Amino acid sequence: MIPRSAEIKLRELALQFKAVALIGPRQSGKTTLVRKVFHEKAYVSLENPDIRMYATEDPRGFLSNYPDGAILDEVQRTPQLFSYLQQILDESGKKGLFILTGSNNFLLQESISQSLAGRIGYLNLLPLSVEEIGQLKPNINQLIFMGGYPVLYSDENASVVKWFANYINTYIERDVRLLKNISDLVVFERFLRLCAGRSGQLLNMNSLANETGVDQKTIAAWLSVLETSFIIFRLQPFHKNYNKRIIKMPKLYFYDTGLASSLLGIEDSSQIEFHPFKGNLFENLVILEFLKHRLNSGKSKNLYFWRDSTGNEIDLLLEHGERLVPVEIKSGMTVTSEYFKGIKFWNKLSGNQGGLIVYGGTESQKRSEGFIVTPVSGCINVYKTFV
Repeated sequence: MIPRSAEIKLRELALQFKAVALIGPRQSGKTTLVRKVFHEKAYVSLENPDIRMYATEDPRGFLSNYPDGAILDEVQRTPQLFSYLQQILDESGKKGLFILTGSNNFLLQESISQSLAGRIGYLNLLPLSVEEIGQLKPNINQLIFMGGYPVLYSDENASVVKWFANYINTYIERDVRLLKNISDLVVFERFLRLCAGRSGQLLNMNSLANETGVDQKTIAAWLSVLETSFIIFRLQPFHKNYNKRIIKMPKLYFYDTGLASSLLGIEDSSQIEFHPFKGNLFENLVILEFLKHRLNSGKSKNLYFWRDSTGNEIDLLLEHGERLVPVEIKSGMTVTSEYFKGIKFWNKLSGNQGGLIVYGGTESQKRSEGFIVTPVSGCINVYKTFV
């Protein structure tokens, strides 16, 4: 398996808490990671209908089979277990007794908050980061097109186009129905593809409702479905008001650029070079890299963007204690003076110094005024020098 950065934090949590929940998108590598780290524990997949029925109908009897704990995979499928798990954890002095995985954040959080609050440590596992993929050395267009799902890198026979088509169908048929009774799946899939076309843009629910053909209330509900299933996330505008005329809408991004590319109808990495959404997809890729770095370390997101009503913008603001690190993201391979314009404006407004420019080239550069230019592959290491 490809080594995962989150493994260190996962082991730490298992020494601190009686149970650990590893949550993230389907196929992000949760099962592979927990089975590697906790190889001595019994493994139970609650996707198996027979096992799920047993756990649902007789939760006490089911859990009695695992006095030394177990890995309970996709545990949000059996919310009946959580009250019984509470009693077992309260009576046990062991740390890391049960390891839970789930791909539905809402159902899992709801069950845990009701029964296991304070007894369980959380960790999010997203698909592979550029750092983790690094040894395989795909170029930028391949990275965007393939995204980070581990199977696309571990199985040399995997077809990216076919895999994502199946992923989308499976997600809509199974997970969406589990979360919400959406009767018209054709309209929902159209909504999903429209979201892909808005990656990296301000989230205008009114416009999205008009194009999808449903009302804003439905759009809000469907966006929540996509968020809790780790398909999309919203990047919030920075909360400190340096300017009265700042934009307060969030921006929309996907948890995987490969999935977004598939929804946009891209069938080969070569199509990305001249695709009108290349800049948006590249920006999505870079923001994901910083998000994965935070989550793999067990930290909160602390990622924002900033834009005022006259068009001045910082693509990404990384909050680190009292320090704010501004990041400009450019898909071009040649550095120009335009790359520094947004950060210079922000620095003048905020009293900040320096900044990070992540671009589509391959060379790192140290510039005057504390600016560092870096390719995606080096952005995390460079960011560490700022904090």
